[in-house]
Amino acid sequence: MKAKLPRRKFIGLTTLGMVGLSSSARLYAGGLLAPPKELLLYVGTYTSGKSEGIYVYKLDLSSGEFRHLATAKGIVNPSFIAIDPRRQRLYAVNEIDEFAGKPGGAVSAFKVDSQTGNLQFLNQQPSLGGAPCHVTVDKIGNFVLVANYGGGNAAVLPINDSGLGTPVDMVQHGGSSVNPERQKGPHAHNVILDKTNRHAFVTDLGLDKIMIYRFDDRNGKLTPNGAPWVKLKPGAGPRHFTFHPNGRWAYVIDELDSTFTAFTYESGPGSLKEMQTVSTLPAGFSGENSCADVHVSPSGKFLYGSNRGHDSIVAFSINPGTGKLTFLEHVATGGKTPRNFTIDPSGAFLLAANQKSDNVVSFRIDATSGKLKPTGHIAEIPTPVCLVLSDKL
Repeated sequence: MKAKLPRRKFIGLTTLGMVGLSSSARLYAGGLLAPPKELLLYVGTYTSGKSEGIYVYKLDLSSGEFRHLATAKGIVNPSFIAIDPRRQRLYAVNEIDEFAGKPGGAVSAFKVDSQTGNLQFLNQQPSLGGAPCHVTVDKIGNFVLVANYGGGNAAVLPINDSGLGTPVDMVQHGGSSVNPERQKGPHAHNVILDKTNRHAFVTDLGLDKIMIYRFDDRNGKLTPNGAPWVKLKPGAGPRHFTFHPNGRWAYVIDELDSTFTAFTYESGPGSLKEMQTVSTLPAGFSGENSCADVHVSPSGKFLYGSNRGHDSIVAFSINPGTGKLTFLEHVATGGKTPRNFTIDPSGAFLLAANQKSDNVVSFRIDATSGKLKPTGHIAEIPTPVCLVLSDKL
């Protein structure tokens, strides 16, 4: 079945780490446009405890202070969220194992109020797999792609006037790896597109692979790439994947063995080649840890990752000639179990979501060194999981 959608203008972003921000992000990062004074911040959560849904805040870009605006209530486990290129719609996974009486999770669509940033629920559709944990909007704004952790697959849903249509494609993974507790089967954890919108990458923690697909952005179809995957070290557990702003390098954070793996990337064939693996932990650390999220700074100079257990953000500098990494520092996140984090488009602030201490903490980024300093501003939000910034104010 084909999605009959109008061809839309391609809207490029400078980095896949800035999902939800307009193409003006490259002007902020390049110093050609003064950044706005405030940004909208959307916070996805788990609702099994005190959380009521998706929280909407304003972030003050002079201080890093948070101000609560609204809460979109009545949404079950909107753990991961994404905004379309025009910042008119927001999409959230519903991280559940049963939807409408059938096995699997769901994806919810919302309209973003152009004046206030508040969210209006539109509709829900099945994700075609249990425990969906990541969602991406393609760069034209025609399709939503979702990774189903429990289902071990990725699905594509068309965007329409009503919100989302029923899925038009799904790719199922199969196999296992060496960790007997976490890798008995496939666990798709992340799905992103390269800057050309022609290749989709699905990290599979259960297989120790990054699956690579050709993406048809007219019909929403995923087909195996010529090089259909890249294999990670057994037991690595690749979780989240991102590209450098130049499009020639890419980085994955490996949940199970607490490492970063760096790659060179050729966009024509959609091929990745491993060039370096480094630890996200300090030497001698012997506690339990699992990694969560990864982002490159808008400047392309620094790479950051979150450690759950060590409860830190780790920072590396990126060699401008090779893309390889050099350790900078570890910074405590001011809470427990840092999950997702995000960086504003000017590269001035990093926000960290501490899932098990119910808070979001802001840090100022030193533009020269890449090091982080807490601003002292904290937002108390129940079980924060995903942070998305938008310049639609």
